[in-house]
Amino acid sequence: MHPGEIFLAQFPFGDVPGMKLRPVLLLTGPIGSIPEVLVAYISSVIPTQPLLSDLILNPGEPEFRSTHLKTISALRLHKLATIHSSSLARYLGVVDAFTQRTIDEKLKDLLKL
Repeated sequence: MHPGEIFLAQFPFGDVPGMKLRPVLLLTGPIGSIPEVLVAYISSVIPTQPLLSDLILNPGEPEFRSTHLKTISALRLHKLATIHSSSLARYLGVVDAFTQRTIDEKLKDLLKL
């Protein structure tokens, strides 16, 4: 498990109790003895007004083919969660180096680092 990899994982709902199996981007490798990972939410629902923290991933474009997503998706970097690594159900793919740099910059801006 490495940053930049995409997995199907149990992701917590924001407004109600429960989890849903969905694609997530790993932002960290396993942390601590538990081990947990920090992930960002990926949604097939494209916002009509994307936020600065959103990145649209189109698997039809060469730079996003390695993600192995089935449809155009929005990486929502403001929707983060720390989950147990056992919540990662299946590896899907990985973002390329250029996309990872874009993600890093968006996170720096979002978190004011």
